Amino acid sequence: MTLRAVFLASAFLTAAAAPALAQDAAAPAAAPATAPAATATANVAAGATVTDVKGGAVGTIASTDGTNAVIDTGVVKATVPVSAFAKGDKALLIGMTKAELEAAAKGAGADQQAEFLASLQPGTTVSDPQGGAVGKIEAIEGENVVVATANAKAKLPKSALAKGPNGAVIGMTAAQLEAAAKGAAAPAGQN
Repeated sequence: MTLRAVFLASAFLTAAAAPALAQDAAAPAAAPATAPAATATANVAAGATVTDVKGGAVGTIASTDGTNAVIDTGVVKATVPVSAFAKGDKALLIGMTKAELEAAAKGAGADQQAEFLASLQPGTTVSDPQGGAVGKIEAIEGENVVVATANAKAKLPKSALAKGPNGAVIGMTAAQLEAAAKGAAAPAGQN
């Protein structure tokens, strides 16, 4: 299996969600255009500088678990397998430019969000960003969802939801959603 194939397989197996509510979510990167030529085993460690094979700055290693590393480009954090790196004279090398890595990470995040939104079903629990219970999805109406809280129902665009650690997340607490729903239901001029 080539380094390119290993990189592709590993990148998609290590996918982390990139929901709208998570500003620093890691997203997998696509395969390098040209795999770096390994001059020696790369020491992939947090804080290491990463460049492309032509010496262009890509980012720094934000973290690693020994199998995968998160590259922080300053725009995105992308998870790539440690095997995708080669040791260069002054930095770790990767076979993608900064722009290619960022585009791949953003595309993977968008694909994952689309998959998540397509998976929403009535009965799905909805939480706030801190993990507090908001309610449940009562209905799916095209590109909208109806979220039922203890005291109200609110129709939201699907895009208002993101995948969180325990299911769907919105950027409001139950009280904020209920207040917004009641405000939207008030007759014109009666707020």
